[in-house]
Amino acid sequence: MAEQIRDQGQWGEIGVGAVVLAAAGAFLVYALAHTSGLMGKGGYALSAQFGDVGALAPGADVRVAGVKVGTVTGIVLDSKTYQAKASVLINSDVQLPADSTVKITQDSLLGGEHLSVEPGGSLQNLKPGQSFQNVQGAVDLFGLIGQVLRPQGAGASSPPSSPAPGAGP
Repeated sequence: MAEQIRDQGQWGEIGVGAVVLAAAGAFLVYALAHTSGLMGKGGYALSAQFGDVGALAPGADVRVAGVKVGTVTGIVLDSKTYQAKASVLINSDVQLPADSTVKITQDSLLGGEHLSVEPGGSLQNLKPGQSFQNVQGAVDLFGLIGQVLRPQGAGASSPPSSPAPGAGP
């Protein structure tokens, strides 16, 4: 009798394990389908060179009018120009004019960054492998705030003024 109960308990554990594995598999399929993984749609590669990428990282969104149209796939330092080269993958159903502008934009004051593309008016589109010609790097928000709080103008380093004429000691 005790052996039957133990066997039933083992079968119950096997059943629960199978359900957990099936749920994990379903989540994996869902994640891959919704993150342009194995079942995602294809795209074409573009690049852009920036003087400063700030906190931009691979995996960041590429957006047009706030709509995600691609992903940053990599960021490397160009050893000749000492600029950061960002590689992006744009969805194949989105064609960007050749004179489009790409800039690094913050999601929020404390959040991450993404690439924002402002389409140009050119009749020619960017082709796979081409680079954006019009770029705007990251803006150092904390540096700007620091400059406002601590101005570095000519008046800040001038010597103290002498007493007014006629003022006695």
